[in-house]
Amino acid sequence: MTNRVVVTGIGALTPLGNNVKDFWSGVKSGKSGAAPITRFDASLFRTKFACELKNFDPTLFLDRAEVKRMDPFTQYAIVASDEAIADSGFNVNEMDPFDVGVIWGSGQGGMQTFEEQVAEYALGNGQPRFSPFFVPKLIANMASGMISIRNGYMGINYTTVSACATSNSAIMDAFNYIRTGQAKIIVTGGSEAPITAASIGGFCAMKAMSVRNDDPAVASRPFDVARDGFVMGEGAGALVLEDYDHAKSRGAHIYAEITGAAMTADAYHMTATHPEGLGAKRAMEIALKTSGMNFQDLDYLNAHATSTPVGDLSEIKAITSLTKNEKNKVQVSATKSMTGHLMGAAGGIEALICILAIRDKVIPPTINTTEVDPDIPQSVNLVLKEAIDFPVKAAMSNTFGFGGHNSIVVFRELA
Repeated sequence: MTNRVVVTGIGALTPLGNNVKDFWSGVKSGKSGAAPITRFDASLFRTKFACELKNFDPTLFLDRAEVKRMDPFTQYAIVASDEAIADSGFNVNEMDPFDVGVIWGSGQGGMQTFEEQVAEYALGNGQPRFSPFFVPKLIANMASGMISIRNGYMGINYTTVSACATSNSAIMDAFNYIRTGQAKIIVTGGSEAPITAASIGGFCAMKAMSVRNDDPAVASRPFDVARDGFVMGEGAGALVLEDYDHAKSRGAHIYAEITGAAMTADAYHMTATHPEGLGAKRAMEIALKTSGMNFQDLDYLNAHATSTPVGDLSEIKAITSLTKNEKNKVQVSATKSMTGHLMGAAGGIEALICILAIRDKVIPPTINTTEVDPDIPQSVNLVLKEAIDFPVKAAMSNTFGFGGHNSIVVFRELA
């Protein structure tokens, strides 16, 4: 026997909005979050734009001492998780704190802290004058630690790191711990703060990002024949996952049920996805099997599609291999066209999109795609340009990461 697992709270901090309401409004309206970088002088960089947070002031959510002790990726985690926890409405003081855990993800951790501290040392006279907060701010597990400290959650607590599959890895682990009875509630998701000179510079060197510096708003164009790379994004997405019986007993609002999740490895290349999408296909199959579903039972698939020439096609191959190129009802969209690629946080906010699509029966679009790559079969139902009304009862979120990580999560309307 395994326990059912449901979503009872959600929180978002994204380039399209600093809370769930504003974020979802931006996604449904097909808004682009891309603009020239303001965080540092990017004038000499190959890519000079990204999807930054807009009008975000951490002191509106944290006191100044807390801000000083936290790298931005941890600040983002606190803001998004605070919203999700408040939304869920559970009170840890009314239950065993060891029944509440945190499994959080970040692909890079405290990149800004690392960059600032090492640069300060390099520009000095050799005297090691590092901040006592250097290591605590830097390490990737600090976000999960600070969420638990802030709220008094004493159960399972750790961080997943699987590059751009990170958030879905965290969500999958939370799902499995709850359904096997090792926790009643877990706060999960991911956060990333990668818009720094070192991070942007590194991805520029790989030639992985778009160079449409003349028009950033249309740079992220998944599935388009002229796509030229991804657009970096930042922020956080948070979910409160809960044992169904526990949620029902306290009268919690339930957004959706998480029914399946899976991970596989491509075992192919350091940064490229498997050209035939073999690992992605198997992960989708396992997640669906866990859910007791077939691919045709899905209504919506939020594609990982980052707008890279190779990655988009390999995912499409994985999808069509499940449908045997036959026309089906599953609608596919790539919301990174609006949010940019939030790296380790991508799965967190894309899980929210799947959940909200189920709630509102709306599928958000892929924007900027003007000419679909001719290698993409017409059997794939791409939602382009504008959101559509659709009776979404089941949705899948795909995420893939450097190192060959494939992580898939399936959500379904509560039956």
